[in-house]
Parts: sequence; structure tokens; C-alpha cells
Amino acid sequence: MSQVVKIFALLFSSALLMVAGGMHGLILPVRGSEEGFSLLSLGLIGTGWSIGFISGSILVPHLVRQVGHIRAYAVMAAVACMTILFNLIFIHDAAWVFLRVFSGFCFAGAAMVVESWLNEVSDNESRGTTFSIYVSVTLFASTAGQLIIAATGVAGYLPFVLAAIAYIGAVLPTAVTRTPQPAPLQKVSLDIGLLYRTSPIAVVAAFSVGMANGAFGTLAPVYGIERGFSTATVAYLMSLAIVAGAIAQIPLGRLSDRIDRRKVMMGVALVGAVAGLLTILFNPGENALLYVFFAAYGLAAYSLYAIAVAHANDFAADGNFAKVASGMLLVLGSGQMLGPIVGSMTMQWFGPVAIFMVPVVFHTALAGMAFLRMRARQATPVEERAPFRSMPSEPMTAETLNLDPRLDESDIELPDQPSQSQADQPPEDDKNVPL
Repeated sequence: MSQVVKIFALLFSSALLMVAGGMHGLILPVRGSEEGFSLLSLGLIGTGWSIGFISGSILVPHLVRQVGHIRAYAVMAAVACMTILFNLIFIHDAAWVFLRVFSGFCFAGAAMVVESWLNEVSDNESRGTTFSIYVSVTLFASTAGQLIIAATGVAGYLPFVLAAIAYIGAVLPTAVTRTPQPAPLQKVSLDIGLLYRTSPIAVVAAFSVGMANGAFGTLAPVYGIERGFSTATVAYLMSLAIVAGAIAQIPLGRLSDRIDRRKVMMGVALVGAVAGLLTILFNPGENALLYVFFAAYGLAAYSLYAIAVAHANDFAADGNFAKVASGMLLVLGSGQMLGPIVGSMTMQWFGPVAIFMVPVVFHTALAGMAFLRMRARQATPVEERAPFRSMPSEPMTAETLNLDPRLDESDIELPDQPSQSQADQPPEDDKNVPL
């Protein structure tokens, strides 16, 4: 309880950010579909967000080193607020793609600042608790954002304004917190070659999950609107998928601690593939069967990545967890950039329900790769494995990794800094902020 009180302001900021992100991410595909945007344009909106998110993860640390955490966070939240208001003013597909790049950039930057702050106030003993609380907050907040859209719909200006209020409201707790500003954001080296040598299945898993979830997260709402479902039904379905995946992470993770993780990955991937295939074959209406299929898909789609990270960590050398996990984030992001484009083209050629062909293909490929790798390499003995850890359903940054208890201090590579005395001081304009 004391740890929760200590980080309450930061968690509240994170919650508001995730509420805004959950609303923003659902408003655009649903409203865009109702406005008559092409399927390719809707897919590009999802791709734009992933491009911005990856760019923000790389570039925001440089901004933080120049202006400090508080001002950087304020800039990110303010620009994100502006983007969704511009979405309301300029209802045009090209404008929305362009604006979505900026919102992805700002979302990544704001998340990195909060996560670095949480890492600063957590010692080795409390980091596991902090990470678990943070995962729970991101889950409930992003789900709450989608459920708000279920209540408001996407017509008119209200949902856009509410999301903008949540974005700008996220600034307030960090602006008045007395929690000390953390050190400059940490830089983690990326080494895709090291990742592949460590665990080929981890590369395939990260890319497959990125492709499947990128397509599903962006275009499943469009599938619902094209089928004539209400906005509330679409919001409930998307929320159900995320919650099912989050709940499934713990039992599936514990199972993977006891048996070969690749067997768990193969089984879970097949569940996702079968759920997608059944949705295509039955193409149900707004009934219980549709909710079952979405829950089954979410169970698989939003738990696979955490299992893949745990498996890669089993084979990573001491001090290499951050490099391996960061490499997986880059591969995951690459899949998330391509997934919406592939999904939109598939829907255009074969109809709305064909969005589920993307998860079917990539989950089946992942299951096949897991089967082949089990024949090529022995599993890590149970006693030598690091315990499984749940991971956020929302996209993560390198700073999320720093909260993970599996990270050793030796994993972290600090960026070049001018001098120790300068690094210890906040920017001039931040010195009057209560710390």
C-alpha cells in the first residue's frame, strides 16, 4: 500500500494517458469508417500511429535531456491533445494519417517519461510490485477509454473533446508531484542479430504478433461497423479481447514456467488461429458466439508476446535481457506497421470478415515455427528459467523494460551526458517546480 501511495500521482497520469489513448484509438477507425474513408486509408491510420510510436521511442530521450521531464511530458500531452482536436476539425483521411503519426509519437514520449519516473522511485525490492501495478493500471485505463466510447458513440464532437481533456489532464499530476525527477532516459542498444541468435522463435513470435495485432487492433472496429454493429458493441468486443488476453497471461505464464514455453506458444497460437478461422466461417452477428470468438482470439493475441519474451530471456546471456527485449520491441513494431496495411488490402479483396485472415495466417505460421524449434533445440531446464512476468497489452517502450524486475543494472546503457553536475540539475525553467 505504501508503494501505491508513493507513486499515486504518476499512476494517475498514466491512467489518464491510457484512457485518452484507448478513446483515440477507437474513435478514428469507427468514425473514419462512418465517414466513408477507404479501407487502405483506415489501415494507413494504424500504420501512422506505429511509425510515430517507434519514432517517439527513439527520439524523445534526446528531447528530455534538453528540456527536462516535466516540460517534455507537458509538450507530448499538449500535442497529443491538439492532434485529436485537429482530427475533429479536419475530417479527411490524409489529414488523419498525418495526425496519427504525431499522436503515436507523443503517446510514446509521454509513456516513456512516466515509466522512467516510476523506475526512479522503485528499488529492486519494490520494482516487481510497481511493474504489476503499472500493468494493471494500463489495462483498466485503456479498457475504460474504450467503454467511454461505448457510452458516447463517435458522432459529433463529444468523444473527441473528452479524449482531449484526458490527454491534457494527464499533465496535472506530474506537474505538481513532489516526486524527484529521474535521471535522463536510458538508452538501450538494439541488436537484432543477437536476438535471432538467442532465440529465432522470439523473432518470429514478435513479428507475427505485431502483424496480427496491428491488423486486428486497427481494423476489427471497421469490421464491426461494416457488419452493421453498433458502436457500443464494437467497443465491448475490443475491450473483451484485451481483458481476456490480460487475464490469460497469468495462468498461461505459470504453465510456461513448468513446461516447454514453445509448447505453450504453439497451443496459444493455434487457439488464436482457430478463433479467427471460426469467425470467418460463421461470420456471426451481434450474438454470444461473436463474443466467444473475440474472447478466444484476445486470449491468444494479447498473451503470446509476454510468453515469447520470457522464452527469449531463458536463453539470453547474463546482462543481455534489455538488448533481447528491445530487439523484440523493434520487431513487434515493424509488424504493427505492416499489419494494418496488409489487413486493409485483405478486407478490400475478400470482404470485412477477411480481416481475420491475417491473424489466422500469422498465428498458424508461429505455431509451425514453434513446432520446428522444439525439434531443433532443447528447452531450458525449469530450474534455470526466470519467472514469467505479465506485460502490458498496450504497446511498450524501452522504459517499460526498465520497470521489469528481470532487468539487471548491467543491461542498461546510459546515453552520453555533458557532465555529472549538469546531469544532476534540472533545466533552468524547471528549478522552481516542487520536487
